[in-house]
Amino acid sequence: MAPLPEADLRCWFNFLNAHTDLTRRLDAELESAHRISLAEHTVLQQLVIGGGHLRMSDLADTVLLSPSGVSRLVDRLVADGLIERRPCGDDGRAVHAAITGAGRELLARAEPTFTAALRRQFVDRYSAEEYETLADLLLRVAPACRNRQASKDSLPPVGGGSGWGSDSGKEVTKR
Repeated sequence: MAPLPEADLRCWFNFLNAHTDLTRRLDAELESAHRISLAEHTVLQQLVIGGGHLRMSDLADTVLLSPSGVSRLVDRLVADGLIERRPCGDDGRAVHAAITGAGRELLARAEPTFTAALRRQFVDRYSAEEYETLADLLLRVAPACRNRQASKDSLPPVGGGSGWGSDSGKEVTKR
């Protein structure tokens, strides 16, 4: 098999570097302002989107961590009182991770920081058309992402009104 052309490798490394750089910057802003990592924020977000609780296996799939990785992260969030483990009613072997009131409060405080940083560092660097195209192009590479995404009806409004805090009645459009 022939080696990849330089342009193909450049695109691949640009993708990897963009992901790494963006996640590091988002993580740093959340840590600095709220003492919460991007991974912890993502878990709390997914629990809210999931109706307040998810099976541990579903949470691991949603946040793209291994079962042991999500278990360690959940252990830290449980120790901080942000989530709790609950038995799953229909399957005695399964465990749910459930967000607590303290977890919802932290998420509500952190959400404006996350939203502003994500807009500034990613969303606003594209026109609305480019952003939609980018989203569609990325699904070509990872079609399973479509299965991991919550329905649009269950997502919080984009912008300042996160749906998790006191300003949840305000909806802000993407552009």
